[in-house]
Amino acid sequence: MSVAALLFPDFALILLGFLLMRFTDWGTAFWAGVEKLVYYFLFPALLFYSTARTEFDFDTTGMMLQLAIGACLCGVALGWLARPLFRAPPMMFESGVQTAFRFNSYIALAIASRLAGDKGTTLMALIIGFAVPLCNMAAVHALVHKSGGLLRELAKNPLLVATAGGMAFNLAGLTLPDVVGATLSRMANASIALGLIAVGAGLRLSGLREARGMALWFIAVKLLALPAIGLVAGRYAGLPPLQLQILVMFCAMPTASSAYVLAARMGGNGPYVAFLISAGTVLSLFTLPVWLSLAR
Repeated sequence: MSVAALLFPDFALILLGFLLMRFTDWGTAFWAGVEKLVYYFLFPALLFYSTARTEFDFDTTGMMLQLAIGACLCGVALGWLARPLFRAPPMMFESGVQTAFRFNSYIALAIASRLAGDKGTTLMALIIGFAVPLCNMAAVHALVHKSGGLLRELAKNPLLVATAGGMAFNLAGLTLPDVVGATLSRMANASIALGLIAVGAGLRLSGLREARGMALWFIAVKLLALPAIGLVAGRYAGLPPLQLQILVMFCAMPTASSAYVLAARMGGNGPYVAFLISAGTVLSLFTLPVWLSLAR
């Protein structure tokens, strides 16, 4: 399957969400409800289902996980390098730095599923399960500069809870009943389509009035530097082809829309983060095919 054919369905759904948001009168409450349905209910079902039913072999996936975590740490370090390089108004850097290392799980799992079916979904779900707490801690720290309440925030994260629950269920040797597995499978399929539509509905290509150089830096780190690091490190480590592709695709993901929610909730610069998320998502339409081609 060509790279264009692989990526087109996912970006078509993002475009559909963008158009539906702008040419319907369903209102912001409707789209907020869709986002919550996916984030708190359908997407956790996908993560639990993927990790609960696939046999783990950490001997073969351990290096991939280590490199993924290492790439996240590189993103954190490169993101923080913007502080001495650029002058930014208060809460501009603190709000935007998370866009240098946080990732869009919806797009990641959609591409992984198209790339390698259940096997690809499970590998990406494993990376997400380990990367979510690290990226969340780094993002919250940037905004509050303290760890108070951080463990409580992580314990309430539905993506982390679902992945940990699925792994525990799997490692305990338990098996999902057929009827439960079929139900979770339907929910998992719905989560990818609705999640991508919600990504498109949330695109906001405005709000960049200051700190343009820093915005370019954050986007370049996320879409160019991190996938390059993942590709070089993965090839050096001799990862199997599928694991290398999953690692590079994870590193090349645009920023998660939840970065805006965190910034707005914690008194940050929401419009600035919304622009970074949207611009990165649009630009990833051009960068993702390049990285996928290089990793194949």
